[in-house]
Amino acid sequence: MRTIIDYFSKTIQESREWKDWRWQLQHRLCKKTEFEPYLKLSEDEIEGLTSKKHFITAVTPYILSLMDPNDPNCPIRKQFIPSGKEKYISPLEMSDPCGEDGHSPVPGIVHRYPDRVLFLATDICAVYCRYCTRSRLVGHNSGLHFNETVEKGLDYIRGNKKVRDVLISGGDPLLMSDERIEMILKSLREIPHVELVRIGSRIPIVLPQRITDKLCTMLEKYHPLFISVHVNNPKELTPEVKEATSKLCKAGIPLGCQSVLLRGINDSAETMKALVQKLLTFRIRPYYLYHCDLVKGTSHLRTSITKGIGIMRKLRGFTTGYAVPTYVLDAPGGGGKIPIEPNNIMSQKDGMVRLRNWAGKIYEYKEETQSSPRKNPEHVHAEEMMLSLKI
Repeated sequence: MRTIIDYFSKTIQESREWKDWRWQLQHRLCKKTEFEPYLKLSEDEIEGLTSKKHFITAVTPYILSLMDPNDPNCPIRKQFIPSGKEKYISPLEMSDPCGEDGHSPVPGIVHRYPDRVLFLATDICAVYCRYCTRSRLVGHNSGLHFNETVEKGLDYIRGNKKVRDVLISGGDPLLMSDERIEMILKSLREIPHVELVRIGSRIPIVLPQRITDKLCTMLEKYHPLFISVHVNNPKELTPEVKEATSKLCKAGIPLGCQSVLLRGINDSAETMKALVQKLLTFRIRPYYLYHCDLVKGTSHLRTSITKGIGIMRKLRGFTTGYAVPTYVLDAPGGGGKIPIEPNNIMSQKDGMVRLRNWAGKIYEYKEETQSSPRKNPEHVHAEEMMLSLKI
């Protein structure tokens, strides 16, 4: 079994072609016959790759090089190679599990929260995750790429003065040209009530070659600018990714990570702990851990909320607080993100709160009642002095 490394020799990999993000896109693998020379495909993967109804497949040579060629349970393969199990649609699953369409006043804009909007600037990605929340829109040339919908989105933001925070997403906005990205950023920065601009992108992780010096120099002009990346497994954090994230950090861009809890990919405390700790060494702050949305055909990748809470319990106190993300469920139907945290309050009665710490030990905290506050002795003495002066 040849690996992608065998095919693209070390000389080629170190050449301009391998490091050119456009070359990576032009050589994406999409079909079963294209994967066969490099991966020992399982029957499940063959079924997924030959199905005519599955979500689009696209894998760059770089991402292929991270896959274990002999193990179908490789956490990278499970994220990007389709499974025959995707044909099973649970009665609970939906095409729009987060209810974004119902909060879309104009094409490309989702306005769910009072002061911020989601701006869908493109409908294409470098690679396609099997659990994609927007699989109904992404990869189908649905018209969300750079065209009139972008102008409609900008007009909506200009006309709504409550919007102070804009998250640019898609698809993947960093897949657009520097010029198109700058046009959007410049337009947003010219709107007086827009204070914060964020970009949601998986590009620094799956196509690190795209993070060029030229791109970073351009992005640096539009601060305050934040970027949320998407990493699910420590195997994704390579030297190439570290180089890309270092460039973004040097450009003054804070990085946060949004991960998705996925069966067989990161649904163990050991894997998640390794992930969040390694993220910090890349100067990426773990931000959200999403429970996998009820996307059609993803039940084989979803795990239980109970398991997610168990993982969170084994992070808090067992690693630095900077490394602990917020575990959230994006409520089906458009309810937004709801934090799901271990309940550490055991009981609360008559001012006595019993709490459990990270090690499982129980502690009591006595609250003072509002009806009988204790006075500081210094305050009591000061009040007596004032009364004596009035007599």
